[in-house]
Amino acid sequence: MENSGIVHRISSSDKMTYEVKPADYDPETVHIRGLETSAETSLHRGLKARHITMIAIGGAIGTGLIIGTGRALAQAGPGSIFISYSVVGFVVFLVMAALGEMAAWLPMSAGFTGYASRFCDPSLGFALGWTYWIKYIIVTPNQLTAAALVIQYWVPRERVNPGVWVAIFLVIIICINYFGIRFFGEFEFWLSSFKVIVICGVILLSLIIATGGADGDPRGFRYWRDPGAFKPFINEGPSGKFLGFWSTMVTATFAYLGTELVGVTVGEAQNPRKTVPRAIKLTFYRIVFFYCVSIFFLGMCVPYNDPGLAFATTNSISNANASPFVVAIKNARIRTLDHVLNACILVFVFSASNSDLYIASRTLYGLASDGSAPKIFRKTDNKGVPLYALGVSACFSLLAFMNVSDDSRKIFTYFVDMVTIFGLMTWISILVTHIWFVRARRAQGLANSAMPYVAPLGIYGSYGALAMCILISLTKSFQVFVKGRWDTATFITSYLGIPVYLLLISGHKVWTRSRGVRPHECDFYTGKDIIDREEEAFLASKAAAKAQKNPSGSSAFYKKYVSWLL
Repeated sequence: MENSGIVHRISSSDKMTYEVKPADYDPETVHIRGLETSAETSLHRGLKARHITMIAIGGAIGTGLIIGTGRALAQAGPGSIFISYSVVGFVVFLVMAALGEMAAWLPMSAGFTGYASRFCDPSLGFALGWTYWIKYIIVTPNQLTAAALVIQYWVPRERVNPGVWVAIFLVIIICINYFGIRFFGEFEFWLSSFKVIVICGVILLSLIIATGGADGDPRGFRYWRDPGAFKPFINEGPSGKFLGFWSTMVTATFAYLGTELVGVTVGEAQNPRKTVPRAIKLTFYRIVFFYCVSIFFLGMCVPYNDPGLAFATTNSISNANASPFVVAIKNARIRTLDHVLNACILVFVFSASNSDLYIASRTLYGLASDGSAPKIFRKTDNKGVPLYALGVSACFSLLAFMNVSDDSRKIFTYFVDMVTIFGLMTWISILVTHIWFVRARRAQGLANSAMPYVAPLGIYGSYGALAMCILISLTKSFQVFVKGRWDTATFITSYLGIPVYLLLISGHKVWTRSRGVRPHECDFYTGKDIIDREEEAFLASKAAAKAQKNPSGSSAFYKKYVSWLL
C-alpha cells in the first residue's frame, strides 16, 4: 500500500512536536477501528503521567468522600465503612490493573470501548461505550447543579437563581475543554492537586480532633466502643450489623467510580506504555490512602448517632452542612472552618464537572473511532479536540437547568440514580474484556515477559473482582426486597440500567450479527507498529532534549519526593 505522506503529530511536554509516519497504512483510505492515524481524526498526545493520574483523582475524589460518607456513617457505623471502603478499594485495584495490562499493550484512541470490541465482543464494546457516555452526560449536569447548590450556602436562591451559576460554570468548562489537551491537562492537574492538598488537610484536621488537639478532648476509639463500630440496619443483632456493612459496600463502590476513566485518556497520553501503568498504580494508592485513612479518623471524631448527621441523611443538598467533617469541626468548636470547607467543596464539584465533560466527549469520540457512532464525532481540530463530540456532549449539560425548577429536580434525581449502575457495568465490562484478553494471549503464546505491564494477580484477580462487582450490582438496593420497605421508584432507578445494558448488547448482536472473539482469532498486532513508532519517536525526542540541556534539580526533586502525592 502506498503511503500518503500524512503524519501523526504528537506534542511533547517540552513544547516540541515529533512526527511518526505509519509506513504500512494510508490514513486517508484505511481506518483501523479504535486507532486513529489521520491528522484530521487523531488526538494529540499531550498528557503526561501526572496529568493522567490527576484527571483520574479529579473524577474519583469529590463529594462522595467529603459528603457521601455522612450517610454511610449514620447508617452502618465507623467499622462498617472502614472495612467496606478497604474491600472495594482492593476491587478497584484489580479493575485498574486489568485495564492497565491492555492499555500498555495497545494504547487505542477508543480506550476501553475499543478493547472490549477488539479483544472480546463488538457488541460488548458498543454497549459499554454508549452506557458510559450516557453516564457522563448525566453526571456532568448533576455536578453543575451541585456547584450551584454549594453557592447557596452563601447566596440564597431567593437572591440569585441557581441557573445563573449553572450557566457561568458551563461556559467555563466548555472553554477549558476547547483550548486543547495540554491546557486541559495542566489546568486539571493543578485543580486536582488542590483537592489532594485539601484531603490531606482534612485527614490532618481529623487526626488533631481525634487526639484532642482542637478542644483538649482526646476521643481516641471512644465512639468505636460507644455507641459502637457497627450499627444494625433493618434487623437487630449480628445479621443487622452485616446488612449495615453490606449497605455501605454499595456506597463505597459509588465513591470509587471514576477511577477507570484513565482508560479513556490513553489516546492522549505521552509514552502510554510507561505512563499509563504508573498512573494506574499511583492512582490506586492515593485514592485508597485518602479514602481509608480519612474515613478511619472520621469514625474517631463523630459517632454514628450524632444528631448532626441527620442533615446528611435527610437532605441531598451538596454543601458543607451535609458533610460529616463539618459535624466533627462543629463538635470540636472550631469557628469559620465550615466556610473554608464549603469553598473546597465548590472546587471539588467544579473539577469533577470539568473532567466529566472531557470524558463524555472522548467517550463519544472513541465510539466513533470504534465504528459504533457517526464518523463525524471522530473529527478533530488542529489542537486535537473532537469538536463535534464535545459540542454534543456539552448540549446535554443543559439538563442542569432542570434543577432550577423544584418540580423537575426530583425527576432528574431519579435519572441520576438510574445511570449510576452503568459505572458498575463499566467495571464488569473491563474485567470480562481482560479475562478474554488473557485467554487469547495464552492461546497465541504471548508470554508475560513480552508484555509491558501485567496485572499482579492476573486472570484470577479479574475473576474475583468480577464476582464481587456482579454481587454488588445485584444487591445495590437490597432493602426494597425487605417486607414493608418496597419502593417502586427506588427499584426501577436502581436496576433499570442492567436490562438496558443487556438490551444494548443483544440488540447490537441481532442488528449486526456479530459474534464474540475467539482466543486464537484475537488480533493483538494490527496498528501496534504505529504505537511502537510513536514510542520510539517520543523517547528519541526526550533523549535529544536531555542531551541539549542539563536536567533541572527541581524535576529530580519532584520525581523523588513529590510525585507520589501530586
